[in-house]
Amino acid sequence: MSTSNIKSTALETEVTMKLGLGNMVTQVLMRYGLLILTVLLIILFSATTDTFFSMLTLQAILSEKSVVAILALAAMVTMVTGKMNLNVGFGVTFWHVLVITLQQRYGFSWEVAAVIVVLCGCLYGVLNGMLVALADIDSFVATLGTGTVIYAISLWHTDGRQIVGALPESFYNLSGFEIFGLPVVVFYLAAITFALWLLTEYTALGRKLYAVGANPNTATLNGINTKACYIGSYVVSDGLIAFASVLLASHIGIGSSSVGQDFMLPALVGAFLGSTTFRAGRVNVWGTIIGVSLVSVGISGLQQLGTPFFVEPLFNGAILLVAITLAGFSQKRKQTATKNNVKVK
Repeated sequence: MSTSNIKSTALETEVTMKLGLGNMVTQVLMRYGLLILTVLLIILFSATTDTFFSMLTLQAILSEKSVVAILALAAMVTMVTGKMNLNVGFGVTFWHVLVITLQQRYGFSWEVAAVIVVLCGCLYGVLNGMLVALADIDSFVATLGTGTVIYAISLWHTDGRQIVGALPESFYNLSGFEIFGLPVVVFYLAAITFALWLLTEYTALGRKLYAVGANPNTATLNGINTKACYIGSYVVSDGLIAFASVLLASHIGIGSSSVGQDFMLPALVGAFLGSTTFRAGRVNVWGTIIGVSLVSVGISGLQQLGTPFFVEPLFNGAILLVAITLAGFSQKRKQTATKNNVKVK
């Protein structure tokens, strides 16, 4: 049976005055509210602090949050198909320890170690995908289980201590090198962002992934191999997580089982927030980037205001609840609009 050739925006309501000004304002806020809020936060923190609106702050945010953004995009890839991947936390711990270990204890060059880690990450994605697609295990449970296992391996391997030692300067430059005054990790992020944007918005594969996420049964009836889509999404997702972990290891220069868990919540927050903007009601690449930007700007601004240490996890948790609520609201609005035969793109 042939697959339907529909645009990935086919189920989105159009911003129009036909249903009244109030409806149009609501649609604009639903699509671009997150971007507007980010800009307002930048203005607020710039007005209330002397240091926020500076090149130093921009470099710090880009350097520290680019890895989080890559992890958020990794989470987004499986969320497109309606699945979760909790290895954005557990995986970071394991893979960054592994890339340091391969160099420190086994004498691999950093290039070989990085390739091994990314390839192992992709194979690990096959395992997660098979558990979800073939064993029919809930994605939350499956990735929580496999993630906990590799986290336990990290604890056993490090014995709770840091793996430290001399690393080649070129390995540090993998994330520390600057181009035009910007950290090189920003350019890695840009390349991944554009690649995923093109894949999800302008290819048949991207439309298939969204179709599987919207209704896997209907997708199967239209000839889409849902199992292959699930497995493929986990391969890409876990491969990106492994790559981000290599960048993190290059940045901090040590291996520690205490590193990684703090990345899970910001990454998931960014991905969930992404489903509330631009393509309201579904996860998307640019929405995810804006979601991470909102969280990064908020945390950086609060830190410069001298807020207590507990504010960051409080902010992340609160934003996650808001993001999930807004995502559910957006999805319900889309379903209502579709049932009422609202004109779509």
